Amino acid sequence: MNPTQILGVIASVFLMIAGSVMSSSAQTFLRIQTHFSPETLSGQMAAEFIEDIKAMSNGEIEVEMFYAGAVVKSAETFDAAATGILDCDMTGGAYQTGKNPAFQFAGDLAGGYTNPYQQMAWLLHGGGYDKVNDLYNDHNMEFIGWWIPGPESLSSTKPIRGVEDFKDWKFRSPPGMMTLVFKNLGASPIVMDFNEIFTALETGIIDGADAANLTNNVGLGLYDIVEHTNYPGFHSMPADHLACRKDVWDAMPAHHQAILKVAMQALALRNATANEVNNARTAKELRAKGINLYEWSEEELNKYRAAVKSGWTEFATTPEAKNLLNSHIEFLVDLGLMQQ
Repeated sequence: MNPTQILGVIASVFLMIAGSVMSSSAQTFLRIQTHFSPETLSGQMAAEFIEDIKAMSNGEIEVEMFYAGAVVKSAETFDAAATGILDCDMTGGAYQTGKNPAFQFAGDLAGGYTNPYQQMAWLLHGGGYDKVNDLYNDHNMEFIGWWIPGPESLSSTKPIRGVEDFKDWKFRSPPGMMTLVFKNLGASPIVMDFNEIFTALETGIIDGADAANLTNNVGLGLYDIVEHTNYPGFHSMPADHLACRKDVWDAMPAHHQAILKVAMQALALRNATANEVNNARTAKELRAKGINLYEWSEEELNKYRAAVKSGWTEFATTPEAKNLLNSHIEFLVDLGLMQQ
């Protein structure tokens, strides 16, 4: 064999090896929908999450993100992913309480935790991942992680200094357990979409709203109408999730699964800290404008917590809901954050 033939054989072997390496390089393509618009802080953070997983996977994970419910309505995203219209859902589990009330306890305990770090601790150190996936897997989905902005603040045309001020208080409420909790406190919750809140406040149909955190309430224009709010928030702290169809998740190589989980945990930290900073700054600006910010006493908070416990029991009507709720309660008691 002459030198030219030898070089030809070497080149052929090299190309075979290179082709084998390239074919073994895993590629993951994900179609994900979020309910956030790209202009919002959360939308910008979702875009950063995509860049993170692209960089960590050296381009092996690619995402096509659909913002602001571009493919289906927000509440339909979970089903769209489970049935193959999308691959992953980046909205929140609480949208799915119609399937099983357990989804409430996979997203928002309505005041059980006081900050995102406590709730993330349950997920990371209290067996939360397995508990949530016991529920999600039954619906052909895999739960990958949470990102939690922090406690929300109520907005009101009337003072909200304590539980007594909730008597006959008409307010916009999300569906689910929150309506039970506030009814138990004497309020009159009215379920309506976000885009109806401003007009309903302006026309006096409602006295207040359970909408979002302090900063996002400003973005909604609520404090242009109302003069009363509470800060720090205590009544609700919804968690947004990333969940992917089970077969999509199972087909991913282990290092892609690890990248997605770690990137979600990084997003969770970035999200919680950014909102904490923004809300503190917003609070100062609102006080300067003459908005009344009420910080509830421990006595009033305990009255609210009693109503929450009653709402938990009333809402946890399935074995899955009871299982998740009991796990949270055991963790809260163990940390000294709640009495049995």
